[in-house]
This record gives sequence, C-alpha cells and structure tokens, in this order.
Amino acid sequence: MLQKVLATILLLYCVYGASAQTITRDELIYLTSEWKGERFSDGRPKIPDDLIERAKKVGIEEAWQVLNNEGYTCQFERNWKMVHDDVPVVGRALTAMFMPSRPDVEKKIKERGQKQGRVGNTNAWPIDMLTPGDVYVADCFGKIAEGTLIGDNLGNSIYAKSHNGVIFDGAARDLQGLAQIKGFNAFVRDFDPSYLKDVVLMGLNTPIRIGGAIVLPGDLVISEREGVLFIPAHMAEKVISTAEFIGLRDKFGHEMLKTGKYSTGQIDNEWTDKIKEDFLKWLDQHPGELKMTRAQLDEFMKKRTW
Repeated sequence: MLQKVLATILLLYCVYGASAQTITRDELIYLTSEWKGERFSDGRPKIPDDLIERAKKVGIEEAWQVLNNEGYTCQFERNWKMVHDDVPVVGRALTAMFMPSRPDVEKKIKERGQKQGRVGNTNAWPIDMLTPGDVYVADCFGKIAEGTLIGDNLGNSIYAKSHNGVIFDGAARDLQGLAQIKGFNAFVRDFDPSYLKDVVLMGLNTPIRIGGAIVLPGDLVISEREGVLFIPAHMAEKVISTAEFIGLRDKFGHEMLKTGKYSTGQIDNEWTDKIKEDFLKWLDQHPGELKMTRAQLDEFMKKRTW
C-alpha cells in the first residue's frame, strides 16, 4: 500500500510539480474549453498541422476582419521590429510572462526549478518546452535595455526545437547572428547589445498580455509586417476558412475588374446570380486556389450578402 501511495505522489509531482510557474492542466482546459480538438499533455490546445500550413497563406487583414466581426477585438498588436521583413511567424503559442525581478522571489523560483531539473536562467525554461510548430510568445513588459530574452545561441535552440520564430514584448540581442538562422524570425520591440538583467519568469504556459492583445497558450499566431494576430484556438478553423474565401473573392474580383467584365459597383455590392456562376466557373479553372471543402464554400456563398 505504501508503495502505491508513493507512486501516486510521484505521478502527481511529474504531472503538476515539474511545470514550475504554470497554471494547472484543469485550469488551462477550463479557460480554453471552447476548443474541442486534440490537446498537448499539459492541456494546451493542439491545432492540427494542416491548419497551420493553411494559416501561412492567409492575409492578416482578412483574419482580423473575421475575428473583429465575432467580437474578438483585442487580438492584434503592431509596432514591431523584425530580424527579417519577409519571414512570417505562424504557429501555436507557448506563452511566458516575465516581471522585474526581486532577490527573494527569484531565489525561490530558481530553487524550485533546480529541484525539478530545470537548468540555466529562467528565460531558458520556456525554450525547453517547445515542440515543432510552436511560437514562443513572451511578455517582458516592453523592456529594451537589459530586456534581451534571447541572443543567437538561444535563437538557434528555439529554431532547432520549434522550427519557428518568436514574438517578444521585449528585446533581443545578436541581431547579426539571429539573421543567419535560416527560417527563423523574431518580432521584438527593439534590439539591444545588453544582456538580460533584473528579469524573472513569473508565468509559463499561462494567459499573458502582449501590448493591447490577450494571448492564451495554444492560440494560433499569424504575423506580417503590419503586426501580429493571436487567434483563439477554437476560432482558428473558422477564421482560416473565412479568410481563404475572402482571398478567393478578392482574386476573382480583381481579375474581373482588370478584364472589364464587371464594374467596381457590381463587384463591391451584392453579387448577382450571374457573378456567382462566373465565380464558381473561375474556381473550376483554378482548382489549386480552393483549400476548403466544396460544402464549406457553398455555405459561404449562401451567407454572402455583399
């Protein structure tokens, strides 16, 4: 009996104790309960890989429009500096919340982390949790000087684990070295040569604030030069499918306007049955453009009133 009790205690420690600074799995599932799909072992929503691939081709304006229409008005943040202007960061959010440090708190956090097998400074702990397709999203309270969460060493580690980039409400260092990591990008407030100082991890895989946006673990991150959009996991498929439809509509409309077949007034207002018919014919001629199912397309066409 004693062995069973000890085994149970050890199991609970592995499931909950090893995740320092995290919220519980039950709490994360509760906060993201509208997500009905697969989850990681810690409860984080696991948006399918094929949906993430589709998201890489979705325009941020179209996606923002869908979210805004659904009442999700605090999901976009602007004013970033990037390692590369043309490398989007798209994937599932793994979140971290940093705060200004104080000796007593940082000592306790590091002591607990060491007992749980964590090594290095606390800014390395989120990196150890990354899986392929993750985007490391960190709130470092906008700190620039001595707020550099990564340099090129950690950047290489991040890309090796996630094959993705980062979104930091803070800074990064070693810009030249980061730029040499093929496929990697970082959206940060600025770059600075200083080392990270007086910063401690206070939340790992928890809800965080990035500027004016709220981010939950598992959210779909999409980014362009305009900024970064954080899409709740349960909204990801609807946002992507609707944004794809808007993109198809716009491509068709641009072609019709260039050829002079229809006027701006006809394309920008409610479509006639003839325009709808021409749109479906255009799709048949461009089969590679349609990513959603035909049933989904038919549903969108029914609801189109403009």
